[in-house]
Amino acid sequence: MERSEVMELFAVVLMNTIEPYVRSLTAQIESELQLLHIAECEWTIHYELFENHASIHVEAHVHEEEASAMRKKCLQGLADALAEHIMMDKESHMLRNLITKEFKYENKEDVDVIEGYCTQTHLDTPIEESPVMSSISGRLRRKQVLSDQLALALEEAPRLSLDGFILFRMQDYLDELREIAEYAIDEFMMDRQYQEFISLLQYFVYIQEAKIPVAHLIHKGGHEFVILNDRLELIDANEFDASFKMEVLEKDINFEDMIVSTLITVSPANIYIHTRDPDMTIIKTIRQIFEDRTTVCAYCRTCDIYLGEAKKQDQLSP
Repeated sequence: MERSEVMELFAVVLMNTIEPYVRSLTAQIESELQLLHIAECEWTIHYELFENHASIHVEAHVHEEEASAMRKKCLQGLADALAEHIMMDKESHMLRNLITKEFKYENKEDVDVIEGYCTQTHLDTPIEESPVMSSISGRLRRKQVLSDQLALALEEAPRLSLDGFILFRMQDYLDELREIAEYAIDEFMMDRQYQEFISLLQYFVYIQEAKIPVAHLIHKGGHEFVILNDRLELIDANEFDASFKMEVLEKDINFEDMIVSTLITVSPANIYIHTRDPDMTIIKTIRQIFEDRTTVCAYCRTCDIYLGEAKKQDQLSP
C-alpha cells in the first residue's frame, strides 16, 4: 500500500516580524482549523523564523492526489483566521491611515475624536443603518468581505504573503473602512458645528441683560413643554425683542429651536426646569447654554401641580 507523505497545504509569509507575533498568529490559525474537525488525515501547523521574515506552514499526511481536496477543506478556516487577525491587529491602524492620509486630518486630537466616532455604539442612527465599526452586523460584513478576498488569494496560490495581500489585495475591505471613516467625519463635523453654535448662544446669553427674574420650564413628558413666568403664567415671547430668534436660530441645528429661542428672547435671570427626565437631550442643551442660570427640579410644588405626584426615586433627584 502506498504510504502517505507530509504535504504542505498552505504557507503564510510574514515580513520583518518577531516571534511572539508569529507564535500568536500560528495559535490563532490552529484554533480555527481545529473547529473544522477534519478526520480524514493528520494535519499539523508550525512556524519558521528567518532573518527578515517568518513563515507559518499548514501540512497534512496525505497522498499527493489527495492534497487538493485537503486544501479545499482547510481553505475557509485559514481565510477566516487570517481575516480575524487582520481585523484585530491591523484594522485600527489602517483606519487611522485613511483619516490622516486620505482625508488629510493631521491634528492628533481631531483624529482621536474621529476614531472614537468610528467605534462608538450609541448613535441616533439605528445600528443596522450605521456603518460604525463596533456594530455586530458591520463587523460580520467586513470579516466576510475580507475572508472572501483571502480565500480567493489562497485558491490562486497556497503560499500567501500576508504583507503583500494587505498592500495590494484588500480594496473591497478598504472600501468598507473608507465608508466608516466618511460616516465618522460627517458626525465629527456636525458635532463641531453644533458645539460652535452652542458657544455662540452661550456668548449671547452672557452679554444679554436679564429681562425677567424667573422662568419655569415645565417638561410634561416627551416633547411637550410649557414656559411660565414667576407668577406661573404663560410667557408670550412676542412681547419681547425677537431679533435674535429671527437672525440666529434659523440654522439646521438638531434640537428644540422654539424652546431655546423663547428662553433666549425672554432672557430670564433664573430658569427652573421641572422634569422627570433630566437626561433628555434638550434639557442638557438648555443647561449647557444657560449654565449657572439653570436649576433642575424633579420634585416640588410646581412639579406636583404640572407633572403629577413623583415616584419615590424621583424625589431623590436634585
